[in-house]
Amino acid sequence: MSVPGVSRSVLAALAAMMLAAPVFAASAPVPAVWVSRHVYFVYRGFTVHYSCSGLRDEIVQLLTRLGARDLNVRSVGCVRPEGPARFPGVDVSMQVLAPAARAAAGAPRLAAHWKKVVLLSGSGYRAGGQCELMTQFRHTFLPVFDARAIHLRATCVPQQITPGTHLSAEVLFPSRAH
Repeated sequence: MSVPGVSRSVLAALAAMMLAAPVFAASAPVPAVWVSRHVYFVYRGFTVHYSCSGLRDEIVQLLTRLGARDLNVRSVGCVRPEGPARFPGVDVSMQVLAPAARAAAGAPRLAAHWKKVVLLSGSGYRAGGQCELMTQFRHTFLPVFDARAIHLRATCVPQQITPGTHLSAEVLFPSRAH
């Protein structure tokens, strides 16, 4: 095919983009169910220290961004009411969306879709200070979400702020009715 004023290479590039377009389209709905999860987590950091309420608030924020519901987050390992704690922890009960194929029969199903969530973008002083937390969060919490396409970029050096920490993952979210 020839189009006046358009080179073959431009036409080839356009044809390739049109063929690749379905790859970028929204994925088909995934049958999912809400499942209860429980996580007991103790933070062990050398660079940044959290108070018990500070760690609890940080974990609540991260879990909320991942779509958890019915969150019950209780601080554990706290020996003083304020200030940094040596090994603060949280005891978490929540519900998360999981693929229906991995759930018990008879659970109410709903349409869901995979959504990329960036938990930490990798820029700024704050990101550098959260290297240890993001690494531990990735290994402790993301598996209970049946997360996929997990991307952790972290080079934690004890007692040093390490810039460039990034954590993102795809998790299931309820699809909106049209």
